[in-house]
Amino acid sequence: MHLDDHDHPHGLGHDLTALNATILKRRRALAWLAGATALPLIGCGGSDDASSSTSTTTTTGTTTTTTTTTTASCSVIPTETNGPYPADGTTSLNALLLSGIVRSDIRSSFAGATGVAAGIPLTVTLTLVNTAASCASLAGYAIYIWHCNQAGLYSLYSTGVTGENYLRGVQETDSNGQVTFTTIFPACYSGRWPHIHFEVYPSLATATSVSHVVKTSQIAMTKTACDEVYATSGYSASVTNLSQISLATDNVFSDGATLETPTITGSVSAGYALALTVGISA
Repeated sequence: MHLDDHDHPHGLGHDLTALNATILKRRRALAWLAGATALPLIGCGGSDDASSSTSTTTTTGTTTTTTTTTTASCSVIPTETNGPYPADGTTSLNALLLSGIVRSDIRSSFAGATGVAAGIPLTVTLTLVNTAASCASLAGYAIYIWHCNQAGLYSLYSTGVTGENYLRGVQETDSNGQVTFTTIFPACYSGRWPHIHFEVYPSLATATSVSHVVKTSQIAMTKTACDEVYATSGYSASVTNLSQISLATDNVFSDGATLETPTITGSVSAGYALALTVGISA
């Protein structure tokens, strides 16, 4: 039988008061239980590995301190051929033994040769890091670079420039693992994507023969920069050659050139700056 408020012994107001009191008691009990359950979890952080945690936040009162830990990541640059024109002692030609090879501006010939390579200015900065030590900078190493001229010719080898030794040079890495060379933008010659060769040696003292080399690789020039440069006077042959080659069909870079592709900034009028991080396991 249904009872309305008039039929109930204490009335509806009494029931509502009792119901509210019961709900309040249950909420308090649940809050206490939740707090008691969470207490043992405070000491469960011992299994956390710092290498898998990127940030830790500690809050006391109104002050919050956040500490972020990051791990550097770098990869070993691929090993590539030194090509047919290294002049590193692979054959009878060895520019590494010439007085004056250690220099930053490699546009002119040296050691009695007087030619100067024409072309759009390019600054090359390579940063040598140790992939086996969280990408730590490698100071005191030596890097030898060489590349073709504006016409796609290599000094010491190509007809017309066998008496020149420009666009070749060696430098020692500084405390930041860096070397910087001043040169010209290389041409694109038939059959190859535009590139710069380099070799890494343990020190300047050992940078005298390929027998001491610890890494040989190449730098792939970017398509955007190539298009801009090759539209200028002196690089006309490169336009056709570049149209007939790609990174995918190049016999060196076809297996992937991500680690060998630098950042290139600048313009034809101001010159270009190339930067690449070179990882080796030292």
